[in-house]
Amino acid sequence: MPKFRDYSEYKNYSEGEMIERSQKYLEEISIRRTVREFSDKEVPKEVIENCIRAAGTAPSGANQQPWTFVAVNNPKIKKIIREKAEEEEREFYEHRAPEDWLEALEPFDTDAHKPFLETAPWLIPIFVQRYGKSENNKRIKHYYTTESVGIATGILINALNHCGLATLTHTPSPMNFLNEILDRPKNEKPFLLLVVGYPKDGVQVPDISKKPLNQIAKFV
Repeated sequence: MPKFRDYSEYKNYSEGEMIERSQKYLEEISIRRTVREFSDKEVPKEVIENCIRAAGTAPSGANQQPWTFVAVNNPKIKKIIREKAEEEEREFYEHRAPEDWLEALEPFDTDAHKPFLETAPWLIPIFVQRYGKSENNKRIKHYYTTESVGIATGILINALNHCGLATLTHTPSPMNFLNEILDRPKNEKPFLLLVVGYPKDGVQVPDISKKPLNQIAKFV
């Protein structure tokens, strides 16, 4: 059983402060955009470390924290990841992708060519720990793993955006090659591959909008 303590870190803001903070946060996160063209400018490792630490504060089922973040900066490993990912993407686009999915992707001009996997300074493959291991190698059941890792990933993307970095959520299917390349154990399953770096100078993004509040929320 965990021990309990006073939540002394909690900060209580006035209603005015809360509204102001919520507005500032909305302004900051609203400019976040996914990019597909990255600069090769290096990002300090300490920034990536701190953002992953932030992701690690996410809530999780029974506080089991069923995630592994593998931060890849090594050019040779990034090249191998790109080769394997493009191989899977070619198979997907040419043989496995349903027509309605290809039609949905058409406005975004995506294909099997993924140069950003080498250009961006950091790749962060994120793994779901489907079960844990005790010190004596006994299997430990994990709960709500996908939900927990999804929340942690959202916090990571937000933290990176807060630092002035761009991201791309890449999900080649299947992604099992990441286990082999990165020497991950069998209890870990790839969740997604997060591409991280500075946007390339002059990069363009799709001219799209997000749904308004009345289409995504109901207040009762």
